[in-house]
Amino acid sequence: MCETFYVYILSSTNRHTIYIGMTNSLLARIQQHRHQERGFTAQYHTLHLVYYEVFHDVRDAIARETQIKKWRREKKDWLIGRMNPGWEDLSAEILEELPKMDEPLSPEEMP
Repeated sequence: MCETFYVYILSSTNRHTIYIGMTNSLLARIQQHRHQERGFTAQYHTLHLVYYEVFHDVRDAIARETQIKKWRREKKDWLIGRMNPGWEDLSAEILEELPKMDEPLSPEEMP
């Protein structure tokens, strides 16, 4: 079975605050963030998905999350801008893409 993991960045509307996380269910995790009454994302309103990466090994995802968290803010902004120059909320865009990505591979697709 091939599991999928995501490293993601959420941003506040004014882009002043970002949140970096890792999950195995990106849409479910975004929904959790948006419905939290307490915590970082609730306090700073970091509710817009502006960046994500896909991994098939949890160790790679954890390592990448750790790496990005250690970067200076300018480098994080550069990373977001490379994928999403307008810092648009990508959650609507991935609603259609993620179910396809989360489906298990058929035997023909397996390495």
